[in-house]
Order: sequence, then structure tokens, then C-alpha cells
Amino acid sequence: MGKPKVAVIGAGISGLTTSKMLDDYGLEWTTFESSDRLGGNWAFGNPNGHSSAYRSLHIDTSKHQLSFKDFPMPDDYPDFPHHTQIKAYLDSYAEAFDLHRNIEPENGVVHAERLPASEGGGWRLETQRTGTRHADLLVVANGHHWDPRFADKPGEFTGTTMHSHSYIDPRTPYDLSGKRILIIGIGNSAADIAVELSSKALQNEVVLSTRSGAWIVPKYFAGKPADKYYKTSPHIPYAWQRRVLHWMQPLSAGRPEDYGLPTPNHRFFEAHPTQSVELPLRLGSGDLRAKGDIDRFDGSTVHFSDGTSEDFDVVVHATGYNITFPFFDPEFISAPDNHIRLYKRIFKPGIDDLAFVGFAQAVPTLFPFVECQTRCVAAWARGDYKLPPIPEMERVIDEDQQKYTGHMVQRPRHTQQLDYFLYEHEMRTRELPAGLAR
Repeated sequence: MGKPKVAVIGAGISGLTTSKMLDDYGLEWTTFESSDRLGGNWAFGNPNGHSSAYRSLHIDTSKHQLSFKDFPMPDDYPDFPHHTQIKAYLDSYAEAFDLHRNIEPENGVVHAERLPASEGGGWRLETQRTGTRHADLLVVANGHHWDPRFADKPGEFTGTTMHSHSYIDPRTPYDLSGKRILIIGIGNSAADIAVELSSKALQNEVVLSTRSGAWIVPKYFAGKPADKYYKTSPHIPYAWQRRVLHWMQPLSAGRPEDYGLPTPNHRFFEAHPTQSVELPLRLGSGDLRAKGDIDRFDGSTVHFSDGTSEDFDVVVHATGYNITFPFFDPEFISAPDNHIRLYKRIFKPGIDDLAFVGFAQAVPTLFPFVECQTRCVAAWARGDYKLPPIPEMERVIDEDQQKYTGHMVQRPRHTQQLDYFLYEHEMRTRELPAGLAR
């Protein structure tokens, strides 16, 4: 029958890794990228608007966990590289494996349509500059950190409203000095931006609003990157491991309320923890204050759920992102409230010529998770892996959702939560051999 033609949407982390793995498996592939550069989220100032990197951004996961297995980060990189170094790493990855030859920049997929068997099957792709293209298989790797989600609160705020996605630095896109600033959220971006804007040099008054609180984890432990000590085991019940981590957390970083954060309404690892060295220091130094949830907006006044209110000039929503597929008709595939049912976070039941890569909030990081997924995708594309029947896929989706997110706070930011180490072990020791046998 010959080799299938595979189309990949996006040349960020997920698309680049997919491209490389398809190449390793000897497949014919083309990667369509809407920007004039690769790197996706890590391409600072990306003209396609898909980068949420701010000028001071460093990775939250150390290079020891972040490196691809077959392409380690340079020895001279610091433990927590700057975003420019991550971009350079991805550029060198593409160059080392000669990926540029099949990546088409400024030629993103505008619309993707699955063709019926009567028209030969496969996919009709409308692209930015080369018109209609066709592929036998389609891999979606367009990322999920580019379509900002704002907090939905009653009332209207009449000051400046922005999302962390558009934040570059204290001068861009707005002059954020000498201002009263409210930051909504307590994820990694919220923590970084709050730390930066609460510097006394900027003469701001900064307040951090959190609905559910958060556990703060250090970046270093005993002088080493803390994540070097983190690895869950597939041989011990996951609930037991979470219980031990919850017990150890106050010993390593203290309790959040000790430095002014609201007490979390969840146990450790029932929501995504926040990695920050400086946030506790800023709070403990009085440079930054924390409040609970917002009740409503009223002009420049923000009313909080504890009955207090304060006036602000700027509100920054660091409230996450929507999972969006602008090239699909919404009635064909969408992800309402960030829910999308995918077998092994890759395959949509009933659509056997489509795969997704990178749609998870993987702990500790996305890079090795994507590398693991693409091995399965490449094996599937070459015919070395077959999917189970649809009822079995649906059953496993339910089981995996309970396994990875059943204990989590049920919010849109946690629908795609996943433990990489458990996932990788399952894929390597069970799923890939089972797919080969099928």
C-alpha cells in the first residue's frame, strides 16, 4: 500500500518532536507552521501570537528533567535556562536532525476536513499560502498555551485589564510602575509576574488573588534542583505516594499560610503546585500581599469574598488557557471547558486517521511526555501499532481520567493533568506491546 503521507500541524515542541520521530520511522511527513519561526510557545515575540513567554521567563523544570532522551541540553546551560536558551535548544534540535527540510513556515493549516471513503479518505488541508494539500494521516500539535482564558466574575472593571499571555515586562504592553495591580491566579506565571511587578523599584502595590490557594514547591532542595529527586513509581499505589509527598511538603517549603497565602482548599498534588523561590520571600517581605477569591468588579473597585474591597488600576488575569482547534469545525472536534476525550491522550475514538500530541499538563514537564507520545504516533503511522475497539478505548479513557485527575480539584486547568512517569511506564511496558500484538 506504500507509506502514508503524514501532516503535522505546528512546529512547537510537540510538532518538532513528532516530525523527528516520524523521520526516525522512515515516514513521509510535512509540518505546517503558521509562524516564520519554529519553537511555538518558546519563540519569544512569536508573530503568530502563540508565545506566552515574557522577557524574564526561565523554565520551571530543570534541564535534567527537560532534555530529550536522544538530545540532551548543553552541559554549559544553567539548571533553569532562560527562554532564549530553550529556543536555541529547539533550533539546534531541528538542525541536528535536519527537520527544516520538511517544515513549511508561514504556511499554517487554516482548515482541516476529513474526507469520506467515497472521496478516497484522508484529509483535505487548506493552508495559508499553498492552498489545498492532502494527507493520509493528520497529527495535531498546535499547543494549548496560546488562547487566553479570563476569570469570569460579575460586574465590570474600568481600569486596565490584561492576560498574562500578553505580559512582556513592566513596560510592555503597558507601563506597570506606580500602579495598584491585582493579579488573579497563583500558577507559575502568576507567581513570576507578581514577583517581578512587586519589586520596590517599580513603586507598585501588588495583590495576588487566589480562589483555591496553592502549595509552593522550591526549585532547589539540598543545593540541587528539587525535581532531580522527584520520580513516581508504577509499583506503589499512586495515592500512597501522594500522601507521602503531602506529609513531606511542609518540611521542604513550609505551609503557604506561614508567609501570607490563604490556606489551600486541597491537599498537595490535588491541584498543580506552584514552583517559585522568590514568591515566599516577596510575601514575607511585605512587598506583595495575597487575598482570597473575587466576589465582583465595580468600576475600579474589586470586592473580595471575605467582604473587603480595594481599588486597583490594573487587573492581570493569569488564569490559564483554552484548548482550541481553530482549523476544525467546532461540531467536528472541540474541547468545551478543556475537556477532550482522547485514548492515551492521543487518539479520538472513531477517527482512526487522526492523532493529538502534547495535550496534557504533564508533571514534571512536557518535553519527555511528548517524546513518549510520538513513539506511539510514529508506530501507529507505520502500521506497527493498532488501536483497540472503540468500546475498549472509551473504557480506558474513563479509567485513565480517574487515575490521573480523579483526585484533582475539578477545574479546567486540571482536565489534562497527568503524571509522566506513570504514563511512560504504561506506554512502554503495556500499551505499545499490546498495540503491536493487535
